[in-house]
Parts: sequence; C-alpha cells; structure tokens
Amino acid sequence: MLRLTNDFLEEVVEKQKTDMRLMKYKTLIEQGKKLDIEIDENEVMRCRGRVCVPD
Repeated sequence: MLRLTNDFLEEVVEKQKTDMRLMKYKTLIEQGKKLDIEIDENEVMRCRGRVCVPD
C-alpha cells in the first residue's frame, strides 16, 4: 500500500495517541460503535473528514 507522509500529520497522529478525549473515542470505534469520528488508512483520526487536532 502506498503511504503518504507529512511531518505535520505524523506529529498530530502521535499527539492523538496521548490525548485522553481522543483515546476514549478510539476505544469506542474499536468496540464497533458508529461515531462521526473515524480512523483513516494512515491512522489519522478524523471527524467528518477533518483532522482531529488535540489540545
């Protein structure tokens, strides 16, 4: 699979992994719950297509 890299997005993904609020959403997604938030093929969490940027 082709994977595009972007330093900014890579940094956002790393910070998403430590944001408690986003981790709660990730847990719900992994449990199969339907949310507006999804995780794309590059492991970026997005809400309605927009990147979820942690505080």
